[in-house]
Amino acid sequence: MNSKIIKAPHKYDTKQFLLFLAGSIEMGKAENWQDKAEKAFADLDITILNPRRDDWDSSWEQSIDNPQFRKQVKWELDAMDDADLILMYFDPNTKSPITLLELGLYVDTDKLIVCCPEGYWRKGNVDIVCKRYGIETSENLDETLKDIKEGLLEEV
Repeated sequence: MNSKIIKAPHKYDTKQFLLFLAGSIEMGKAENWQDKAEKAFADLDITILNPRRDDWDSSWEQSIDNPQFRKQVKWELDAMDDADLILMYFDPNTKSPITLLELGLYVDTDKLIVCCPEGYWRKGNVDIVCKRYGIETSENLDETLKDIKEGLLEEV
């Protein structure tokens, strides 16, 4: 039993349990927490959807008119829609405005698990939004990964 890792913009099978890794990616600022999550869930029979792509080109114009960028954003939105669970991590070393946007999009779905450590510049906003919508927040990524794994072992 091993998890399958699918990175953007590749296709995935929606018949398996899907875990989407939403959160900080800001290159050079954010830790590669997605790699840590992939390793934590390596022995589970799930598909991990990771938007951090190996061939990302930071020179791509972030515009609806740019086909590569549009494909990336569409893949992320489709993958979050398809996901059974969305792990959202706010790295304190980043601003992560897209993660804040995604929090707003998916806060009312019962899919979110949010990890927002002390030091994240909008932690208060994240905590208040999560409290309003009944989403528990954690401040420690390792503990969050452990808790998710324990929950998935019961579920999957």
